[in-house]
Amino acid sequence: MTPVELSRTVLRAVCSAVDDGRLSVAVPEKALVTVPGPGGCGDYATNIALQLARPAGCPPRRVAEVLQPYLARSAGVTAVDITGPGFLNISLDRDAASVALVRRILREGAGYGHSDALAGRVVRLRIPYEVRAEAVADALVRIVGSQGGRVEVEHGEPADLRPVPAPEDPTPLGRDAARWALLHPAPHDRPRISADHLVQREGNPLFRVRYAHARTRALMRNGADLGFGPEPGPVGDTEAHPAVLAVLADHPRVLAAAAAAAAAATTTTGATTAELGGGPSRVARHLLGLADATLPFLSAVLPVGDEKPSAAHRARLALAEAAGTVLAGGLSLLGIDAPDHL
Repeated sequence: MTPVELSRTVLRAVCSAVDDGRLSVAVPEKALVTVPGPGGCGDYATNIALQLARPAGCPPRRVAEVLQPYLARSAGVTAVDITGPGFLNISLDRDAASVALVRRILREGAGYGHSDALAGRVVRLRIPYEVRAEAVADALVRIVGSQGGRVEVEHGEPADLRPVPAPEDPTPLGRDAARWALLHPAPHDRPRISADHLVQREGNPLFRVRYAHARTRALMRNGADLGFGPEPGPVGDTEAHPAVLAVLADHPRVLAAAAAAAAAATTTTGATTAELGGGPSRVARHLLGLADATLPFLSAVLPVGDEKPSAAHRARLALAEAAGTVLAGGLSLLGIDAPDHL
C-alpha cells in the first residue's frame, strides 16, 4: 500500500465513521500520511484526528479512538495505535502491501504514477534559445503531462526558465547521454559535459540506471529459459528488497511533486528557475535511487545451483520486473531510451 493509497484508506475510515453517526464532520479532501515521528510506531502515521477535532467538537484523542476500529479493519492494515495527543499510527501487512504494489505496477505499466491531478492546468514557459533550457522544458512537457496537465513553451525574453547553460555543445555525447548530462544536475548547478557519461561502469549514474533496467530484462529472459515467470507474492528473506519496495511506492509522489512544483511556480510572481525547472532533476535522482536499491536485490532473484524455482523466486522476478518497468517509464519522461541489452 502506497502513502497515497493509505491516505485514501484513512478518508474511507472517516466516511464510514460519519455514515455511522460516530462523527459529525465534513470529510476532508486529503489526509496527510507520513512516517511516524518521535514517540510514534508502525509504518505510517496520520494527524487526521487533530485535523477533525475542532469541527467535531471533541478532543483529538477522542476522534482518534472513533477512527481507530475503522482503520484497523481496513485491508492490509494489521494494527492501529494512538500516540501523543491523537496521532493514529498504522502498521501494515508488509507482504500484502508489497504484493498489491507489484500487481499495480505490472498492471499499469509505464503509466504507474500517472494521474489526472493537473487536468485542465496549463503551464506556460518562456525560455531562451539554449540547449539546456530546451531539454528541461521538453522533459517538463512529459512530466506535467503525466499528471494530466499541459505545458506550452515559447521562446523569448524575459525568460521564465533559465537553468545554468551548458558550458559546451553536448551533441557529441549522443541524445541519451546529452539529455542526462543536462537534466540530472539541479537547474542552478553547472552541467558537466564530458565523455564520463558514456563510460560503461558503475561510477556513471546514467549507466547504473540503464544497467539496472537491462538486468531486470535479462532476468526475465533467464527465468523463461528456466521455465518460470513472474508472479507477485511474498519474496521471502532477502535483505535488499525492502529498499526497492520503498522507492517504488514513492514513485507516484515524486512524479506528482515534480509536476506540481512547475504548475504552482507559474502562478507565483518571482518564481525561481529551481522551482520551475527542478522537476526533471528530481525525477533523475529518484531513478538513480531506484537503480541503486534494485541492483543489490537482483542477485537473489534466480535459483542458484540445483535449487528449484519456487514461489519466492517467481515473486522476486515480479518485483524485478516492476522495478524495470518504473525505470523505463521514468527514463521515457526524461526523453531517454531504456535498452533491454547493454
